[in-house]
Amino acid sequence: MHCKKSVKIVNKMVGDGYPTYIIAEIGINHNGSLDIAKKLIDAAALSGCDAVKFQKRTIDVVYTKEELTRPRENPFGSTNGDLKRGLEFGYNEHVEIDRYCKEKGIDWFASCWDNASVDFIEQFNPPCYKIASASMTDDNLLRHHRKYKKPIMLSTGMADIQLIDHAVEVLGRDNLIILHCTSTYPSMTEELNLKGILTLKEKYTDVPIGYSGHEVGLPTSLAAHVLGACVIERHITLGRSMWGSDQSASLEPPGLMRLTRDVRAIESAMGDGIIKIYDSEAPIMTKLRRVSWQHSGAE
Repeated sequence: MHCKKSVKIVNKMVGDGYPTYIIAEIGINHNGSLDIAKKLIDAAALSGCDAVKFQKRTIDVVYTKEELTRPRENPFGSTNGDLKRGLEFGYNEHVEIDRYCKEKGIDWFASCWDNASVDFIEQFNPPCYKIASASMTDDNLLRHHRKYKKPIMLSTGMADIQLIDHAVEVLGRDNLIILHCTSTYPSMTEELNLKGILTLKEKYTDVPIGYSGHEVGLPTSLAAHVLGACVIERHITLGRSMWGSDQSASLEPPGLMRLTRDVRAIESAMGDGIIKIYDSEAPIMTKLRRVSWQHSGAE
């Protein structure tokens, strides 16, 4: 089962009849280290992912002064502001990320949480943008993304169908991909509501539907793929016990490799739906079937 409409991301089509676009979200799991970020890019490229995704914020715009001064012990200091600034890559780091991803032959883009961050990332000519679930009610931010006429992935955590309808109305359906999502880290299996993928496919027949997962393990992400998700996004980490709020909801490199392997195996196994006798079955037929039957030629 596949999406009914396709969107072009660089030289890849995402949607009906095309290979699943697999995204390894690095997010903030680099913990402010470019070296860790590169190792995560390596893991994604080695696994055969199509893209890695980061997050970008203008700290003083996204967070209030009160939030930034709130006490919070962390590796970068004693306040929430120390943490947020410590996790934020600047221009030089993004230049190196851009260079390194090109060297590894993997797409990269970001979830931008404010207008200035969109403008910042645009200088690297990303193949698309992702609207984080937390940002889907920010109409101004949604419209600002559209200024650059890039494909957009809309994540739908913390939303009902009315909120999704509104975001789609603001963004428009052209060059849009909707990602079914539950925004808990990690998500409980019983709250993944994978049948929501079918609901979205039925409602938005002209928009590709994907899945952004925050659960533990692989089976539910594979089930999302079988239900028709043409994009699969999972957070990745070098170790689920590392410091950081998103690490426990992430896949380690061996898990990411199994995910991409199994998605590709399912794609191959789906076939074309035409019931037929394979050439490889012929010797088995001869050996095991006691009575042969010839087609009459009549339909």
